[in-house]
Amino acid sequence: MRRILLVFAAAATLFLAGSQPAAAANSRYIVRTSGGLGSVLRLCIAAKCQVQGTLDGNVGQTYLVTSSQNLLTQLLNPVLNLLESLLGIQSVEADQVLSIPGVALMSGAPGLSDSAPVNYYGTIVWHGYVTQPAAEIINLQTAQSSFQVSGTGIVADIDTGVDPLHPALMPVLLQGYDFTRAQPGASEWLDVNGTSNGISSSGSQDAQPVMVQQSTAAVLDQSTAAVLDGGPYSDFGHGTMTAGLIHLAAPTAKILPLKAFSANGEGDLSNIIAALYYAVQNGANVVNMSFDVTVPSPALSAAISYANQSGVVLVASAGNENTSARVYPASLNPYVVGIASTSNADVKSSFSNYGTADVWIAAPGENVMSTYPGGTYASSSGTSFSCPLVTGTVALLMDARGGVNQSNAAGALAHARPLTPNMNHGRLDVYQAVLNWLSRQ
Repeated sequence: MRRILLVFAAAATLFLAGSQPAAAANSRYIVRTSGGLGSVLRLCIAAKCQVQGTLDGNVGQTYLVTSSQNLLTQLLNPVLNLLESLLGIQSVEADQVLSIPGVALMSGAPGLSDSAPVNYYGTIVWHGYVTQPAAEIINLQTAQSSFQVSGTGIVADIDTGVDPLHPALMPVLLQGYDFTRAQPGASEWLDVNGTSNGISSSGSQDAQPVMVQQSTAAVLDQSTAAVLDGGPYSDFGHGTMTAGLIHLAAPTAKILPLKAFSANGEGDLSNIIAALYYAVQNGANVVNMSFDVTVPSPALSAAISYANQSGVVLVASAGNENTSARVYPASLNPYVVGIASTSNADVKSSFSNYGTADVWIAAPGENVMSTYPGGTYASSSGTSFSCPLVTGTVALLMDARGGVNQSNAAGALAHARPLTPNMNHGRLDVYQAVLNWLSRQ
C-alpha cells in the first residue's frame, strides 16, 4: 500500500511541476477526502481529472474537480475504486445546478402604497415595510420593545446577492462575496445588463407598482421594469428581499451577503457549499438559506455539520412544491431549522411544503413586503420569504442572551403558535421565542 501511495505521490509532484493547464472541461464534481489536496491530485492523475480548487477554505477536505469524461463512471473501475480507498476519498458527486424555489403568483401587498418615511433603528424606511401584517402576526415589534432587543452578530445570507446601496440596508451590510464570479462583493446589479447600481429611487415621483417578475410586484420606474422583465432576470431582487426581511426582524444585526445564485435563480451546489464554509470562517453566527434541493448531497451535509460544530445556527426554507417529500438542507434535522409558509390567516400557504421531515416551524410567507434593488420595495410570496423572518429572530435571541446554538435556538423557536400537525411546532411567535430563551437557566 505504501509503495502505491509513494508512486502516486511522485506522479503528483511531476504533475504539479510540469503539466500545462487542462482544457476547459464539461463536467464538474465535488470530492471529499480525508487525505488533503495530495490525495485528490493523485486521484485525478489516475482518473484524468483536474483539481480546480478547495471549497472549504482552510479545512482542506472538499474540492471541486472537472473532467471531460464521466468521472462517476470511471470510479466504478475496480482499480480506481481501490485507489479511492487507499487515498482516503470519502465521496465523489456531480456538481448540481440548483434553482431558487419558484414563488406563487399573488396580488401585491397593500403596504407598497404606504411609502411614508419612518425611522427604523437609525435608517429611513417605508412605513408599510415596518407595519406590514407579517410583522404584526409574529409579534415582532412587541418582542423588540418588550425585551429591548434588535439583533446582534453576523447573519449570512446565501442568495442572489444584494443591492449594496439600498438605504435601508447599507448601515448593516458587510462586503460579502460573489461565488459566481469568485470576487469580493455581492451586488445583484452585476447580473443585469443595461442597468447601473441604484438605477431607480424610492423617492421617484413616477415610481409605480409594476410586474418585474412573474410573481413579484415592485415599485420601480418603467424603464427599469422593462429591462428586468422575466428571462434571465426572473429572480433578480430575491437576495435583496431576503436580506430586507432579516433586517426587518433584526435591524441592528450585521448582514453578510453571499452570492451563490445568479439573477436567473440558478446556482451551483459547489458555490453554495463554498458559501457555507466561508460564512463560518468569516464570523457568521446564523445563516439564512432560502433554497432547497431534492437530492441529498454528502458534501452539503458535511458543510452543514461543520457549521453546527462551529456553533453556527442554520435556517432553511422548506420549499414551494406543496409536498411532504424531503428537501435539503431543510430536512437535515437536527442540524437545520426548516421553515414553511403560512398565510395572514394562519393557515398553510397553498404552495408550501409541509410535514415534520422538512418543517420545524412556519412563518408568514404571502405578499410579504421587503427591500428591493434600486432603493425601493417589493412584495412576493414563498417559503424563501418566511425563512429570513425566522433567521432574524435567531439574531434577536442572540441579542437577548449569549450562548445560542442550533439546539437551543430550535427549542426556543418551537414555542410557536400551534397550527395543524403538518406545520410541526406551529407559526413563529417572536415574543414567545425570546421569552422562552430568557427564562432558561
